[in-house]
Amino acid sequence: MKITPLDIRQKRFETVMRGFARPEVGAYLELIAGEFEEVVKENIALKEELKRTQARLEQHQERERTLQETMVTAQRISEDLKDAAKKEAEIIIADAEHQAEKIVHGAHQRLVQVVEDINELKRQRTQFESQVRSVVEAHRKLLETFAAPTFADRDYARVEDNVAFLSQKKATSND
Repeated sequence: MKITPLDIRQKRFETVMRGFARPEVGAYLELIAGEFEEVVKENIALKEELKRTQARLEQHQERERTLQETMVTAQRISEDLKDAAKKEAEIIIADAEHQAEKIVHGAHQRLVQVVEDINELKRQRTQFESQVRSVVEAHRKLLETFAAPTFADRDYARVEDNVAFLSQKKATSND
């Protein structure tokens, strides 16, 4: 049961002989009621202050939760962005490596083609040199053939000798 300042003020005691002095008890009860009233007012004020403080605390706690959620969300977004950037970088690198492989493969094929072309040109040069040697050799043999006395040349020389001999004979017989 709660005692209020009004309860203290209205409290009446039985009178007995040789009891307490009424004015003194009444004054004391009035003093206690006044003090008690002050304590009750202070208690009410403190309870109201406590409610306001608790409300502010709840607001701060709510803000703190919101900030923590925001930080967690921001961190998650940051990690997602990092992951996305990393994946994009990996894709770009893979694409660049693929392009590089294509370029190297193309250069290698071109090198193989150039080597094949050089070998073909060497083969053609060797074949051409061989053909020129054959032609030169054939012409040299032909020239040697023309330079060497032939059967006809020997016969012609004999005929000339015979003609000269006959001409000389005729000239000596005519003399």
